[in-house]
Amino acid sequence: MTALPFIKMHGLGNDFVVLDARRQPVSLDERQARAIADRHTGVGCDQVITVDAPRRKEADVFMRIQNADGDDVEACGNGTRCVAALLLRESGRAATVIETVAGLLVAERESGGRIKVDMGEPRLDWRDIPLRDAADTNHLALTVESLSDPCAVSMGNPHVVFFVPDTESVPLDRLGPRIEHDPIFPRRANVSVAQILDPRRIRLRVWERGVGITRACGSGACATVVAGHRRALVGRTVDVQLDGGLLTIEWRMDNHVYMTGPIAVSFTGEIDETLLSQGAAS
Repeated sequence: MTALPFIKMHGLGNDFVVLDARRQPVSLDERQARAIADRHTGVGCDQVITVDAPRRKEADVFMRIQNADGDDVEACGNGTRCVAALLLRESGRAATVIETVAGLLVAERESGGRIKVDMGEPRLDWRDIPLRDAADTNHLALTVESLSDPCAVSMGNPHVVFFVPDTESVPLDRLGPRIEHDPIFPRRANVSVAQILDPRRIRLRVWERGVGITRACGSGACATVVAGHRRALVGRTVDVQLDGGLLTIEWRMDNHVYMTGPIAVSFTGEIDETLLSQGAAS
């Protein structure tokens, strides 16, 4: 594999290395993705995103998402907004359709350089999260030290949301990996701790599956608003304050969840083939 051009982008500090496989074939294994994502010896990112030709005629591109640990994942809200911004700039259109393994996502340009993504319908049945056993996803019987009584939501990827009096006091760096790998979650889980500030505002911190504590998680923000509304804690339109900034989440009456927020390009460059060959599986 020769050197790969990339774009480093982020949505509220949730950062990505974006590769365009439409111009140069790209097929990364887990070790290569980990090598790129490494913040000391690679480019550094939460997710490596590969943009390729669509598999479905309704879509403009197919988006593959690999976490920093190299695993393929189903959804990434902030990453979708970043890729959408590139496609909208490329095409000059007002909207674009991005295909993922979780389905089709429609994104459109908003004022102030923000991007809105229709993240689709939340999945609330225990089989769709998925959970190991049948359970009430609105009140999950899971307690880990001070955290208990969470909600489980799938936004195409699994989330567990704990409502707490103070997000800053939760040792998420210690509890996050324990909850992510709890046997109740056969595909692991993204872990959110949410503080209700008022019916239109939530303070949120997220331990992202396969990544760790992240400055922002778009699908986590969506899952948290769905969970909060199910418990009558917030309305259907909520500003979610993450470590990296603000996302606006709307759970509309059509059951679709819309996420709006900013994106930014950090820099561009090329990934040297030496890094890729060192990272490649033997």
